[in-house]
Amino acid sequence: MSGHWIVPDWPAPANVRAVSTTRHGGVSPPPYDSLNLADSVADAPEHVAENRRRLQQGTTMPGPPVWLRQVHGRRVVTAHAADGLVEADAAWTDRPGLPCAVLTADCLPVLFCDRAGTRVAAAHAGWRGLAGGVLEATVDALQVEPSELLAWLGPAIGPDAFEVGDEVRDRFLTLDPGATAAFRPSPQGRWLADLYRLARRRLNGLGVKDVRGGGLCTHADPERFYSYRRDGETGRMATAIWLVD
Repeated sequence: MSGHWIVPDWPAPANVRAVSTTRHGGVSPPPYDSLNLADSVADAPEHVAENRRRLQQGTTMPGPPVWLRQVHGRRVVTAHAADGLVEADAAWTDRPGLPCAVLTADCLPVLFCDRAGTRVAAAHAGWRGLAGGVLEATVDALQVEPSELLAWLGPAIGPDAFEVGDEVRDRFLTLDPGATAAFRPSPQGRWLADLYRLARRRLNGLGVKDVRGGGLCTHADPERFYSYRRDGETGRMATAIWLVD
C-alpha cells in the first residue's frame, strides 16, 4: 500500500499501472468521508470532482479514467471508443494513457492485463455480475489466450460477512455444481458466500490461472473501506488500471 492507495501485488509488466483506492485522502464529509469517487450518490458534485482530481494527481494517472454507469450486468465496453458515460460493468483498452476504472463498495473489482503488456481491463463483479458472466465477457473482449492473462481481485465484502439466500446459492450451483465450497451455512439459516472463491473458479475455468489478490474485506474494515451492506448510505472506491508508453 502506498499512501492512500493499494497497489496490486502481481507480476504485471512494467508498463501496466494499477491502483485501488481506500476511503482516505479526499474532501467529502460523512457519510461519504472522505475520498468518495462516485457521482451516483448524494455527495456534492464539487466534492466528487475534487476527489477525482486528487486520484488522478496522486497516482500520476495519465488522464481521467473512463467512468462507467454500472448496472450489475455483463456488458464490456472498449474504453478508447467510449463516448461519454456508458452503461456497462467492464472496460478494456489497448491504448496507453487511458485508465479503465470501476467503482465499488462491497462488490468485487477485478483487474486484468496480458503478460505482454498490450491490453488491460477493469470489471465490476458483484454476485449478479459474477453469475451473469461479466468475467467471461471481459476475458472474451480482451481477445488474448486466457493463459496469457493475469487477474487481480481487489477489496470486496468477505466470506464472513456476505450473507445470501438460497436463490443466490442455487443460481451459482446451477451454473457450476462445484461451487458448493464457496458457500457455508450462516447462523441465521442462510448462506455465507465467498465472492473471491467464486471469481477464482470462474477465471480458472476460463483458463486464467494466475489470479492474485483477494482477502481485503470491505465490510470488516470501516476505517479503510466503504461498505454498502454495512453502512447503506456511503461512498465508493475506485479500482483502476492503465498502460503507459
